[in-house]
Amino acid sequence: MSDIFIYLMIGLAGGVASGLVGIGGAVIMIPALVLICGFSQQSAQGTSLALMLPPIGLLAAMEYFRKGHVDIRAAGIICLAFFVGGYIGARGAESIPTPVLRKGFACFLVVVAAKMFFTK
Repeated sequence: MSDIFIYLMIGLAGGVASGLVGIGGAVIMIPALVLICGFSQQSAQGTSLALMLPPIGLLAAMEYFRKGHVDIRAAGIICLAFFVGGYIGARGAESIPTPVLRKGFACFLVVVAAKMFFTK
């Protein structure tokens, strides 16, 4: 299979998941880039962040906005904090060995999934 086809499938799966339930980058694309494409954890995280810049803020958010499900004030404040936090997090991730970062990411996903599963 060509890299282009694999990347298209990862992007499609992430986009559908993002539009459907608000996940995609971390939950779909990062594991796929690591496990299927052989990216390091840092490369998968950086690639995921870079690819989300144009599409997520545009079509999916516009649809939610049209239906009245976007709090612009909250989004703006969170965006500013996310902008700074993303830089801080990226700097930190570069100093963590790949196996440690990957295992930490996996533990984070398990904890979040368990919390969501067992919360009424």
